[in-house]
Amino acid sequence: MTTILYIILAIVLLIVVLSILGPKHYDVSRSIEISKPKAEVFEYLKYLKNQQKWSPWDKKEPDMEKRFTGTDGEVGAISYWKGKKVGEGEQEITKIVEGERMEGELRFMKPFKSTSDCYLIAEEVSPNNTKVIWGFKGRNAFPMTVMSLFMNMDKMVGKDFEEGLGDLKVLLEKS
Repeated sequence: MTTILYIILAIVLLIVVLSILGPKHYDVSRSIEISKPKAEVFEYLKYLKNQQKWSPWDKKEPDMEKRFTGTDGEVGAISYWKGKKVGEGEQEITKIVEGERMEGELRFMKPFKSTSDCYLIAEEVSPNNTKVIWGFKGRNAFPMTVMSLFMNMDKMVGKDFEEGLGDLKVLLEKS
């Protein structure tokens, strides 16, 4: 009985130590240069409905359930999704700096409940070239602090961001 108690205490202690060592924050972003003027690029970026045209997750599950509420392209607009492959969640526009950046809150319900801040930034490189930065950041709470020691958020999401930005570039440069 004493041995079992020591084993349980050792496991609890290990989990506590791992949660202390685990990363408390994450910030994943990617960027791409698009051959279009900044104003035109930003005008496209600020609409949630446009994201489904270049989102890698929409490609993975094009028949997922989707709902939009509020006025798209304005603070308070919400895009909701639910699917077998992409889980369930919503994105709400929380701030728009016209012509510069759109910020939002990502609320995931399934497969894991979490909240992250997301952003799209348009930076002028030249009059006809715009750098787009797409990213999200947030805090890791327990048990994600422990899980983050064994999985890399940048590697998990970075490829999707790169794919989405590549599709965005093709889409905008075609039009």
